[in-house]
Amino acid sequence: MSPLWSVVLLPLVAFSVLACPAWFGLRVSESIASTAVVSACALAAMAAAVPWSPDAILAGDWLARVFAALTSVLGGLIGVFARRYLHRDPGYLRFYLLLALFVAAVELVVLAHGLEHVLIGWEVCGLTSALLIAFFHQRRGPVAHGLRAFATYRLCDIALVLAVALPGASASVTGVLLLIAAMGKSAQFPVGGWLPRAMEGPTPSSAIFYGAISVSLGPYLLLHTRPLWDASTVAHVAIVAVGAVTAIHATIVRRVRTDIKSVLAYASMTQVALVFVEVGMGWTVVAVVHLVTHALTRTVQILRSPSLLHDHHRLEQRGLLRETGRVFGMLPAPARAWLYRFALESWYVDGLLGRVRDGARRWSR
Repeated sequence: MSPLWSVVLLPLVAFSVLACPAWFGLRVSESIASTAVVSACALAAMAAAVPWSPDAILAGDWLARVFAALTSVLGGLIGVFARRYLHRDPGYLRFYLLLALFVAAVELVVLAHGLEHVLIGWEVCGLTSALLIAFFHQRRGPVAHGLRAFATYRLCDIALVLAVALPGASASVTGVLLLIAAMGKSAQFPVGGWLPRAMEGPTPSSAIFYGAISVSLGPYLLLHTRPLWDASTVAHVAIVAVGAVTAIHATIVRRVRTDIKSVLAYASMTQVALVFVEVGMGWTVVAVVHLVTHALTRTVQILRSPSLLHDHHRLEQRGLLRETGRVFGMLPAPARAWLYRFALESWYVDGLLGRVRDGARRWSR
């Protein structure tokens, strides 16, 4: 086994160290929980950065190493931030257990050589995402939004299962299947309505999941599997089209939102969509740089958002409304009113999906 696999094992060890005592009803202190996960992430980041095999880097291993190190660094940062943010919260240990499991799952996706191993990490990542959205399960809203995200993941992940089950499929079929799987994880149009609702979870998990790492797994999957679909023009065009439509959709919807977390959610959707365009165009280095810089910037912005809301709520609202006025100011008044309603309703995608769901329920009866 390659020493690089310690990047996956270290967070799993932290998860096991914390889960075993909790399983038998023993109390685990906050300091032990946070120290175990943060230490595992720090060691994993160092393991990812060590050149165990220079030949592997020359062979194209650099992409996996970049994302492995990024995931571990941001996982450790979120672990440090959450020490005070979740202090004395009843779910403190549960948060760190899910954080450690998430980091291990993402590292498995990043370092896996076959789609069957990617699928395992992909599914665990989706499970931890849904559980953290529903973290404050005493309220109805977080549970409903967590279930919506989980359902979206499951539907889109069918495509990844098919890609694994059809190893001899054409490049076009494989590319489209991988694109559908990536759309669900990265909240691309028309299945991205779960992303702003995902902000119901704790701010630290929102930062690493929906500002940085989890939403970036879609483009990473396409970059990682490029040899499987690169020969297909259909796949390239489909990836660019999905990214372009999502970027336009998220940009328009973002401009009528008045709360900072929704704004940041749609901003993340926009930037990740642009990365899809870059991947489809074949600009690999540009896409990787874009993903890394976006992940770092968005993490800081989301971590800052609660205090920004507290300090500048009214100022933020006025600023967003002025921005909207500048963008739409050149349009006639009836067109502005229609476009504003169109954006508020998120292009009516949620309503359409709701009608489809209700129709499917009636048909099944």
